[in-house]
Amino acid sequence: MMQVDRRFRSVALAVVMVAALALPAAALAEDKRQAGRDAGIGLATVVANIFYIPAKVGYAAVGGLTGGLTFALTGGNLDAAEKVWVASAGGDYVLSPNHIKGNERIQFSGTRQASAPSPSEF
Repeated sequence: MMQVDRRFRSVALAVVMVAALALPAAALAEDKRQAGRDAGIGLATVVANIFYIPAKVGYAAVGGLTGGLTFALTGGNLDAAEKVWVASAGGDYVLSPNHIKGNERIQFSGTRQASAPSPSEF
């Protein structure tokens, strides 16, 4: 009887040890896959920003000059100049991982607000 009890304990201990080792290994494998996906999205974000940021800054600079010319050539029409300035200077200057994943829309150009922002929006 004592021998059966010892065998049962040995088998039970072996089952518990296998389960204890297998469950974290499966979770670790999923963590590694997620870490790989996150690293890939991070790398894609950096590479995209290498091209996106200079293009956006150049677009904003040209828009700033164009808005200034618009202001001068329209006899000081600030509304016309602001349309150019807001479109060119607004928007996203840096892409985030959410942009790369498609969770957020990339706003290359800015949009005018319907009304002036309240002081609390600053």
